[in-house]
Amino acid sequence: MFTGIVEELGEVTAVEKLDDASRFRLRGPVVTEGAKHGDSIAVNGVCLTVVDLGENEFTADVMAETLDRSSLGALTAGSRVNLERPMALGGRLGGHIVQGHVDGTGRIVERKISENWEIVKISLPAGLTRYVVEKGSITVDGVSLTVVDAGPDYFTISLIPTTLALTTLGIKEPGDPVNLEVDVLAKYVERLLGHGAAPASGEPVA
Repeated sequence: MFTGIVEELGEVTAVEKLDDASRFRLRGPVVTEGAKHGDSIAVNGVCLTVVDLGENEFTADVMAETLDRSSLGALTAGSRVNLERPMALGGRLGGHIVQGHVDGTGRIVERKISENWEIVKISLPAGLTRYVVEKGSITVDGVSLTVVDAGPDYFTISLIPTTLALTTLGIKEPGDPVNLEVDVLAKYVERLLGHGAAPASGEPVA
């Protein structure tokens, strides 16, 4: 379980292409401190398992399903990524409940720069629109954010200087893909009310 509060801006140092998967090596001094084999680390909002550890680096295997349904398949050596360790039991829930299970991908549509913040418009897959509401929570590339405006096929977010400086959202350009995870509470409520149709994008990925 994560909170969507990014701990550090890491870097992909190597990508090894396998037959039906990829192996990523990522640098992250903060998230690797005290980490061990089998631990979970969220990479751009996708929960991955630590396979191996090196000095300030960790390795994770990413299966084809995850590569196909998230933006991780577009990562190359040198790509910057948002990294977060799971929330410690008893810790503060600084963002919102984030599972690290991506529901789909959107793309940066436009950025409007203001003096002290930016408004970013992101495309929204049709199967996820019913879960996104004005002033609700959404996770974009692992960052817990508040929806400013919810349109029929898009939503907007407002980014403060800290978020711009410390996450990948400060360097994403129009056309770039982003991982989206909607508020899991909305999906549970829908299911309990008997309207649990699967999103058009398919089942969430781990």
